[in-house]
Amino acid sequence: MSTFEDYAALARHLAAQRRASEQGAAAESARHRDLHAAVDYLDRRLTAQGQRLDQLGRTIGSPPPPPGQSAPGVAPGGPVPDAPTSGGPVAAAPTSGGLSAVGVPSAGRPDGLPQPGAGSVGGAAAAPGRPGVGAYAQGSLGETALAVPGGVPTPRAGELDPAAELESARRWADEADRLGQQVELLAQRPALLPSWSAMARALAVYLGCAGVGVLLMLVMVLASGVGALGLGTLYTWMCAGLPAVSLIAGWLILGRWGTPAVVAGTPPRYPLLGILVCFLAVPLAYCGYLLMFRALR
Repeated sequence: MSTFEDYAALARHLAAQRRASEQGAAAESARHRDLHAAVDYLDRRLTAQGQRLDQLGRTIGSPPPPPGQSAPGVAPGGPVPDAPTSGGPVAAAPTSGGLSAVGVPSAGRPDGLPQPGAGSVGGAAAAPGRPGVGAYAQGSLGETALAVPGGVPTPRAGELDPAAELESARRWADEADRLGQQVELLAQRPALLPSWSAMARALAVYLGCAGVGVLLMLVMVLASGVGALGLGTLYTWMCAGLPAVSLIAGWLILGRWGTPAVVAGTPPRYPLLGILVCFLAVPLAYCGYLLMFRALR
């Protein structure tokens, strides 16, 4: 009777082991599908970010390097990863032949096999009975029977978790998107008075150019007072020459420093406002100079 009970217990154990194996395989398959979907999603995001960066580089006059050519300051083979400083003990080099921890044949015969009579150890799987040595964690017989044949082994200490790495990559992609949006917002603002409106910026530029024209007009007035410049030349420059030069200078300044780097179309430069300011500022300043001179006289 005890034999039948043992047989029934083993049958129940095998059935439970089979169910656990099927559940573990289904969970691992679902995990792989989720990881592949996350990788595809991140690949699409990174591709879109690369295309946007290439477009911004062409806009600012810094096109990306051609395919096959590394960026300045990067080795042709790519950056060399730093040696891990934590995350588990470093495996010691084998003292006999065979493959080392990084897959490089150790000292021994040229084909990587141990020397005859060296008696190399066959690895963790070759010594299941030794404590602390083995492909899986040591436990009771029931735990070993359930974990080894059908279960999925958990990652060892020091191994990378794909889900954690993908989550870290997703966070970096989100940060890159945020910084890219900030760069685009800054690129849509001109270098000259970026916080001002377009009309206020144009008015300030035209007033500044007209002020320079007024200073040149005062220099010409002083030159005409000492006889170095005739009145006809002074009036010509005062009514037409200096205002036109101020208008052209303001137009060019707005086109050079008042235009955003990334913008759809050309921002307005308000030429009528420039004509009104420049062609009225210089004559009005000359009239004010005459009135002040007569009042002081």
